[in-house]
Amino acid sequence: MAELQLREGRKLGSRLRLTVAAAVDSGVVDVAWAAVCDVFDEVDRGMSRFRADSELTLLNRRVAGRAGVAAITSPVFVPSRVLAAALGLADRARRATGGRFDARIVADLERLGAAGVPQGTRGSLPQAGRGLAVARPLVARDGRGPMCLLSPADLGGLGKGFALRLARRRAEAMLAGSPFLLDAGGDLVSSGAPEDPGRPAGWSIGIEDPDGASDPVATVRLAADQAIATSSVLIGRWAAPDGRAVHHLIDPATGEPGGHGLRAVTVSGPDPAWAEVWTKALFLEGARGIAMAARRRGLAAWWIDTAWELSMTPAARMQTTWVRSEASSAA
Repeated sequence: MAELQLREGRKLGSRLRLTVAAAVDSGVVDVAWAAVCDVFDEVDRGMSRFRADSELTLLNRRVAGRAGVAAITSPVFVPSRVLAAALGLADRARRATGGRFDARIVADLERLGAAGVPQGTRGSLPQAGRGLAVARPLVARDGRGPMCLLSPADLGGLGKGFALRLARRRAEAMLAGSPFLLDAGGDLVSSGAPEDPGRPAGWSIGIEDPDGASDPVATVRLAADQAIATSSVLIGRWAAPDGRAVHHLIDPATGEPGGHGLRAVTVSGPDPAWAEVWTKALFLEGARGIAMAARRRGLAAWWIDTAWELSMTPAARMQTTWVRSEASSAA
């Protein structure tokens, strides 16, 4: 197998790692790593809800209290390219998932006592309007000009995937075809693939145990130019003001934590941002609906339910190289 060069740090609250599987000058790898870190910093400044000075937080404060008003009276702004692209992606994701993924959960997160929701950003979908959520856009825009944000937004549901998308492009321009893997806290994207004699080309990736065990529940082969993302209840859990145990995967239809019967969902696909979107959307289908929803979309998906059973779609089984127990099943 080719020589591996590693660079590691922390960005967006998670471990960030670049693995280059080629004999590349270390100075070139350093430059590529710096570019990757710059991308994550740019995404953090634009999209973070954990920063009081992020572009999105400042914008949410302007929009708070105006949810549901006509676009003509909403605050108009010219967003950075990063934020404009992320908001556009969030709106497309809302439509593609039939409303399962919806960034307009700021008020719900604040009501539930989530960390990192600056005061003054409240103002999300009113309870009475949740049934019409899919039809309502997040943003209104005329071409590439000024944009109207129609409701406060939380972009944490696609932040790392979106950053990985941009960072892969930036690193590819500097590493000139050398295969590499970017890992942002368990969400990963590859560019090219290392060659290991006697084995199919690709990267061996472990699917994390949502109980926090060090051993993965399964390993999969991630091909060249592919991504994989996981949503789970391992992190993002806290006690709500009323004492309930809650988590960060909010069902936009109810404003409450969703995914009944599930502990974790993993999705693989060509784009890291969309892989992250689909992990959230499938998680919110719950244990009873996830298999049908994933098969209908043709997604490579793995999930672990509250009985600790690992299930996967046929597309996922084709990528799976090892399973920790015999409790897994096809879906």
